Amino acid sequence: MKKLFITGGCGYVGSLMIQNFLDKYTIQNIDTQWFGNKLRNNDNLINIKKDIRSLRGEFIEKNTHAVIHLANIANDPSVELDQTLSWEVNVLAAKNLIEKSINVGVKKFIYASSGSVYGVKNETKVTEDLELVPISTYNKTKMICERLLLSYKDKIDVYIIRPATVCGLSPRMRFDVSVNMLTLQALKNKKIIIMGGSQTRPNIHIKDMIRVYEHILTNDIEQGIYNAGFENISILDLGNKIKNKIDCEIKIIESNDPRSYRQCSDKLIKTGFEQKFNIDHAIDEISDAFYSKNLIDDDSCYTVKWMKDKVLNGQRN
Repeated sequence: MKKLFITGGCGYVGSLMIQNFLDKYTIQNIDTQWFGNKLRNNDNLINIKKDIRSLRGEFIEKNTHAVIHLANIANDPSVELDQTLSWEVNVLAAKNLIEKSINVGVKKFIYASSGSVYGVKNETKVTEDLELVPISTYNKTKMICERLLLSYKDKIDVYIIRPATVCGLSPRMRFDVSVNMLTLQALKNKKIIIMGGSQTRPNIHIKDMIRVYEHILTNDIEQGIYNAGFENISILDLGNKIKNKIDCEIKIIESNDPRSYRQCSDKLIKTGFEQKFNIDHAIDEISDAFYSKNLIDDDSCYTVKWMKDKVLNGQRN
């Protein structure tokens, strides 16, 4: 079995990814576990509770095939809570990680960036070659990290993935992303709060997000930047889609978030990737879990609140 080194594997995408990968790979995962640890013990998993900023020495095992770098301070408001922390985690730690990866002969370095680096775009197809116009510190950390990592592309194959907003069920659930958040509002409150509504955002189901990483791991694909988003839909249309499945009302309020962009993932599709899951699958999954009382909804599902209460108040352990 090939070896993988994953950072942030206890997170929203990472916890489901590792769960799905353990029958194909041996995995070494590094995570602060600020949001808990939902990973089960497995002979193919080494799960280490550690901050990626403090990694020293040859912490990546030799003969590791690929590094999947997921660890970051996620989303705009979380990054603003402590900008020094955010730059250290989202940029400086990545430099250390890729240099150590090169030193031990890792073949592929896969980085989870963000589709939000595009900022506000009016183009009907937002492709990887368009100018980046980051409008938040979070966007800027992602853009700078991309450029930093690509500077090593002559020494290691670097893959930059720009995911759309991810949706669907995970062992470490998030309800501060649009599809998940609005679906839960409809289920719990019978009311959806739409901020603005005209902003268009791309989406990707978490199972497809994981399939993107596996696609890159298992195929001979040219290194570079790849969008990963398929359903470009306005926030209001998303609310109506949920309303068609769950009996609820929609309330629209003003928004100070101007981000609006569409993602074109033709470059990824041309490598042979095919979308299999969509927003409807995510709504149905969350609804089924809710009605069967298997849906976890606690403070750890909300990044900003949890960061304020449990991480930035001195409880980083």
